[in-house]
Amino acid sequence: MPELEQLHAGHAPAVLDFELMNRAYFAASVSDRGDEFFDQFPDRHSALLAEQEAGICAFYVLVADDGSVLGRFNLYDFDDGTAKLGYRVAQQVAGRGVATATVRELCRIAAARHGLRTLRAATSHDNAASQKVLAKAGFVPVGPATPADLGGKSGTWYQRDLQP
Repeated sequence: MPELEQLHAGHAPAVLDFELMNRAYFAASVSDRGDEFFDQFPDRHSALLAEQEAGICAFYVLVADDGSVLGRFNLYDFDDGTAKLGYRVAQQVAGRGVATATVRELCRIAAARHGLRTLRAATSHDNAASQKVLAKAGFVPVGPATPADLGGKSGTWYQRDLQP
């Protein structure tokens, strides 16, 4: 049974494998991270851990029984009880409810562990799968997302108020 774990240093190799194995799949719906992301991955991973340690973000990975990463789920830009949510799941589990179930779980964690009251997430107009995940997880559309918000694409911001 996959488990949602808070990101730590030991996850680095599995996270890099996840990103590399799913790069083309992700690039079909979100902006590609670029070669620089992969070339500088160890430094980027360390920087995420430093941000998490500073309490301004919280990063999670969905880990399969074999230790591989099935998804990344990020809470970032903490500000007065609000944070942004970002996520991506491996192609091998897409369309199976994994993202929806994990986003729901992360909403509980966001309130209980991080004291967050509101989560916001943006998705492009052409990413119907992400729109469905957010709707099923209790998010509602709250306004337009600009190309600057979504790596060059326009879309919609969604929001969910959390119960403590």
